[in-house]
Amino acid sequence: MKQINIGILGCGVVGTGVAKLLLEKKDLLSSRTGAFLHLKRVADPDTQRDRDVHFDEGVLVPDAEQILEDPEIDIVVELIGGKGIAKEYTIRALEKGKHVVTANKALLSAHGNEIVKVARTAQVDLAFEASTGGCMPIIKTMRESLIANNIRSMSAILNGTCNYILTRISKHGDSFEKALKTAQEKGFAEAEPSLDIDGHDSSHKLAILNSLAHGIDINLDDIHVEGISCIKPIDIRFAANFGYDIKLLAISKSHGEQVEARVHPTMIPLSNPLAHVTGVMNAVAIDADETGPTMLYGHGAGMMPTASAVVSDIADIARNLIVSAKRRVPILGYPEDNIKKADILPMKDLYTRYYIRCAAVDNPGVLSKISGILGELGISIESVHQKGKNANDAVPVVMITHEAKEENVIRAIDRISALDSIPDKPVLIRIEDNNTQE
Repeated sequence: MKQINIGILGCGVVGTGVAKLLLEKKDLLSSRTGAFLHLKRVADPDTQRDRDVHFDEGVLVPDAEQILEDPEIDIVVELIGGKGIAKEYTIRALEKGKHVVTANKALLSAHGNEIVKVARTAQVDLAFEASTGGCMPIIKTMRESLIANNIRSMSAILNGTCNYILTRISKHGDSFEKALKTAQEKGFAEAEPSLDIDGHDSSHKLAILNSLAHGIDINLDDIHVEGISCIKPIDIRFAANFGYDIKLLAISKSHGEQVEARVHPTMIPLSNPLAHVTGVMNAVAIDADETGPTMLYGHGAGMMPTASAVVSDIADIARNLIVSAKRRVPILGYPEDNIKKADILPMKDLYTRYYIRCAAVDNPGVLSKISGILGELGISIESVHQKGKNANDAVPVVMITHEAKEENVIRAIDRISALDSIPDKPVLIRIEDNNTQE
């Protein structure tokens, strides 16, 4: 039986999980791959912390060089995170002819195009199933299972922290601040949660999925990103009254030469399966021309779900090595020469429906001024709802629009905000449902 030597860079939560699987499931992995996946070395600056996993003497070391410079190590698993030393070590490993497995979506979304070129030059594999969606096999699905399909659209819940917070607001009536605090207490949110709640974690993942779906280079810079901190319980209640729920969605749609790529809070019908993805769970709904709609659902984070995805990549590469194959499946799903430059649809050119909530001072003619501004910009109102006064004598006014152009809606919001009778900037939430053209 062929032995495949593995080195892990970083032994935090996920690194520990990967080590546990390689050591505790070694017989199962050998029986399923036909190779002995030998964990030769784990490098982490902290070699004293109790990780609830037993390493043989000499396996856990403080120096990454013992992995990068070891000619016997076949696969390097990068689980350091971030874009600094992780990038340096990843490129060095590839240049030395080692295959690399990573879960580092921040690194791939920012420097993936460069790293893919290095892997091509070195003629080695780069695998990253765990970078997006945790244990959901979304990367394999996009690269292999849907190879005969044009991907028309993707809508995804890709951040468990945001989904948990929105679930708390929806199910328990928590404020955003209270829901965030609960998420932090339960370990679902970081002490500094901005990467998650501002939408950037989801945008990193969408940049990767967009590339795989459409054969384009990884483009993070042009993805429109909004977070969830503006969402209030009143918006959740209004959404439910209209038959919707609010989720932070990562959305991609193909428009021929251009691709939509946006992350923001979104109202979706309760009939949409994504509306029932609650807590810290993730899901990706894909609409492809031959398969129609499909959906993947699972844990998007956590030690063992993420470690399971990492080990699946290790096993794929090991199977290739058994038969002396490499680069059998292109890293981004298309041969590098077929990857096109990403042309992301400017957000101002988006057409969709909108939920607009204003807190209006109860003065005569306020509603007519608001509707007049919308009408002047070609925005048709489908429905208007008013509720009783709140604590500061403002009346919540909620409008649902017909399909409109984003550029005009943003201009309308700016003009409405300037009205003396509107003390706070209106809340804007985009709507995705069957009435929205794709």
